[in-house]
Amino acid sequence: MSKQDKIKSFDPNTVASGDGNIFGLPFTTEEAELVLLPVPWDVTVSYKDGTSKGPQAIFDASSQVDLFDPQVKDSWKIGVAMEKISPVIAKKNAALRKKASQYIGKLEKGISEDAASMKKIRNEVNAGCEELRAWVMTSAKKHLDKNKLVALVGGDHSTPLGFMEALAEKYSGGFGILQFDAHCDLRKAYEGFEYSHASIMYNALKIPQVKKLVQVGIRDWCQAENDLINASKGRVKTFFDYQLKEQSYRSRSWVSICSDIIQELPKHVYISFDIDGLDPKLCPNTGTPVPGGLEFGEAVFLMEMIARSGKKIIGFDLNEVAPGKDEWNGNVGARLLYKMCNIAAVSNGLAKFNQ
Repeated sequence: MSKQDKIKSFDPNTVASGDGNIFGLPFTTEEAELVLLPVPWDVTVSYKDGTSKGPQAIFDASSQVDLFDPQVKDSWKIGVAMEKISPVIAKKNAALRKKASQYIGKLEKGISEDAASMKKIRNEVNAGCEELRAWVMTSAKKHLDKNKLVALVGGDHSTPLGFMEALAEKYSGGFGILQFDAHCDLRKAYEGFEYSHASIMYNALKIPQVKKLVQVGIRDWCQAENDLINASKGRVKTFFDYQLKEQSYRSRSWVSICSDIIQELPKHVYISFDIDGLDPKLCPNTGTPVPGGLEFGEAVFLMEMIARSGKKIIGFDLNEVAPGKDEWNGNVGARLLYKMCNIAAVSNGLAKFNQ
């Protein structure tokens, strides 16, 4: 059955089929215009793990998402599909996470990172993370080379580096990153791990094609990160959460604040969304929740304004969703992912806003 035949026969108003892809949609990754790459990885998380289960939690919760989007016309027809979650990557993650957890525990007990046993673990973890980076890059390029719109679903926030590198090859003229996050993630090899979740943006800035990093919602950062921002000569622009809150308390509109953020972005934009950028009531089980943050609607509105501004969203990721005893985090993650898919599709001419 062709994609068009599937669209004709699919009922978006009924219960999601158990044999469908993400959101209950009937499309394969070959047919899809937007392909989601799941990465079940949380090796280097420094507080709570569980984000490796994020892709599955989002997939499971996605069947409860109503496909009608009042902002985007016939959004479900875009064609979104997720790759199967790799059991090989999941198995490697479990083995390395155990070792990284032991290493972090020893660090917290005061054992020197220069000890031979510590170097052995650190080198093994770094080598595994490098393999993951290369795997993500190859997997993303496979779809980018077919002119698909690609997005990554983590996992911890270290996972999209290879994807960013793949985009850098395609968009050699450069692009900007819009980062939603509670943390700057600008630490150099945090805890000795070169590809730490807390180092993703430090590593992203090594990519020459990343011309600008715009951070939104930051509310937990260290002196070294603050110094890096100040020394970046404008390459890094951070909209700290306390500044956003102060402006809103003084009755400045969110529309106006969003305009300031968008003005900092170049024509091509990659969105990197750590779900802890949201208020933790929306993501209580994420690895490192921090009080404050954006409301769901505020984040979505900012992304919609980017699409309406004429800038092109060249790809995106959603990370740090971790399931708890209930499906709340997966539920919020699935709904955020659906909105991000639809907005990115509009930005790439694959759909249109209703207004």
